[in-house]
Amino acid sequence: MKIIFAGTPDFAATALAAILSAGHEVVAVLTQPDRPAGRGLQLQESPVKRLAKANHIPVLQPQSLHLQNKDEKLSEEAKQTLAAIDRMDFEVIVVVAYGLILPAAFLDMAKRSGRRGCFNIHASLLPRWRGAAPIQRAIEAGDTKTGVAIMEMEPGLDTGPVLIDEALLITNDDTAQTLHDRLAQLGGELIVKALKLIADTTDLILHPQDLNRVTYAHKILKSEAKLDWSSAAELIDRKVRALNPAPGASTELEGELVKVWLTRVPKTSKDAVDTRPGTILGEGEQGVLVQCGDRAIELLEVQNAGGKKITGRQWFLGRPKEKTQCFS
Repeated sequence: MKIIFAGTPDFAATALAAILSAGHEVVAVLTQPDRPAGRGLQLQESPVKRLAKANHIPVLQPQSLHLQNKDEKLSEEAKQTLAAIDRMDFEVIVVVAYGLILPAAFLDMAKRSGRRGCFNIHASLLPRWRGAAPIQRAIEAGDTKTGVAIMEMEPGLDTGPVLIDEALLITNDDTAQTLHDRLAQLGGELIVKALKLIADTTDLILHPQDLNRVTYAHKILKSEAKLDWSSAAELIDRKVRALNPAPGASTELEGELVKVWLTRVPKTSKDAVDTRPGTILGEGEQGVLVQCGDRAIELLEVQNAGGKKITGRQWFLGRPKEKTQCFS
């Protein structure tokens, strides 16, 4: 099929690579403008842009495609971009983690003159976890499974009917990064299946979402990073995994920030139910044990401010024992 692809991060680049490997023709790519990154704050191209350039695919990078003001008028840049896309010879639009709001005019254009529509790769089993952070929220909530849904796009936030989906189990060791990588791979496989279905089927069977099962995956905020040691150990473990790799869970010790990257809830531990939550209990099997609201948790990988990531055991053995032994 002839496809216009809209996406920005690694998750989207994985899908684009799968589409190209399946032999489809990507006539153009939309991706977010280059952003400053790194210590030098030099402009960095998105993973999708780099892949598009490597495959000699034209790239469009509008600052916005949405409304310019309350009068509901498109900006001049948005008008020019939409007009350029409309002149292209394409059959379907695929969107995944683009990061810009798409106006109704964009979605309408995808169905004009025999075109098949605009389809989104979403990293959850819709209608669960609509929104910006489905991977992190699924881990944080303790879900045992998630998946990928290929959805026909509507103006609402992830409200469109689902064409196909596939489930994926969440393990007790999954971080947002490891789950992201597995879902990205599944997303690439599933969009190739979906495109074959779109190409081969005149009347697609689309499944409306069950409105009684809707949940929202709100954007992860930096203010969520601080750990509350009075919480249950299992909840803290989920939070640490959900916030890895960004923004990373954090705590404080004597006013100094400590990042917590990996934890585990041991089957047996030095529980001290009358001990203040956050108290460092001592060395564990692989790290350092810390009291939570109900029991102890083991910190497996930590990082002092300005330092490198080290094991919890290294951190504990390198810390003077006369120092304060309670996180806040």
